[in-house]
Amino acid sequence: MTTHAPRATALYDIPGPVTRKRHRVYGIVSTVLIVALVGWIIYLLFHTGQFTSTKWSPFVYKGIQELLLRGLGNTLKAFAYAAVLSLLLGAVLAVGRLSEHRVVRWVSTLLVEFFRAMPVLVMIFFIFVALKVQPLPALVAGLTLYNGSVLAEVFRTGVNAVERGQREAAYALGMRKTQVMSFVLAPQGVRAMLPAIISQLVVALKDTSLGYLITYEEFLHAGKLIASNLDYDLPFIPVVMVISPIYIGMCMLLSWFATWVARRERRNPKTEAVEVAPAEPGTLLPGVQ
Repeated sequence: MTTHAPRATALYDIPGPVTRKRHRVYGIVSTVLIVALVGWIIYLLFHTGQFTSTKWSPFVYKGIQELLLRGLGNTLKAFAYAAVLSLLLGAVLAVGRLSEHRVVRWVSTLLVEFFRAMPVLVMIFFIFVALKVQPLPALVAGLTLYNGSVLAEVFRTGVNAVERGQREAAYALGMRKTQVMSFVLAPQGVRAMLPAIISQLVVALKDTSLGYLITYEEFLHAGKLIASNLDYDLPFIPVVMVISPIYIGMCMLLSWFATWVARRERRNPKTEAVEVAPAEPGTLLPGVQ
């Protein structure tokens, strides 16, 4: 078995023995520092009594568990609405930005740039306070306007990333622009878009926590109610230690789902190369005797 040494490029030179040794030292020192930092944090948690039964006792009660589950359900509901509407709005704005009609393109560009530049919290508060909208619709509307405008740029970039020859070949076959976009450009661009789409959906999931500022009873709002209960000696750190892993787990689940979809897409028979059977002896061409 022959092994090939990595080759240096214009941007990267293969490190020599001294450099590799220095990198190993850096890695060991960094690992030791990280382990020491984690150990120090755990020591502080124990030293300040964050693992005492008094601070963790609220989670034993059924009412507290139902409060957390109800908040988690409200978070997932807001995220589901915002995710679907953001994808739809992003697709509409992306089509507008790719339109051949100048007015449509300018209006779409103006909307995209405005909502991308506007802080999402400002939009949520404006919809909730100025327009007198209920907490859930206000939260979903704010998340949709911001994430939809960002996804519009993702969609537009993904479509433009497809090779120009694909577009020209489709037009040469007599396909209309809608058909070219729907059956040629969009399916190929989805593969390039998928990581960015999932990343933006993760942002939308985390931004649902802004709902507690407008009294929407989502997951973070439920944790705040528990932590502010004086009868439990302000269990703020235990609440964070319960809520944070759940948020992280949901974001990791989204990333896993994106990886699964991408792997499944690569195994799709429509996108795989068709194997051609090898020619056998004695095989004749049509019309050859």
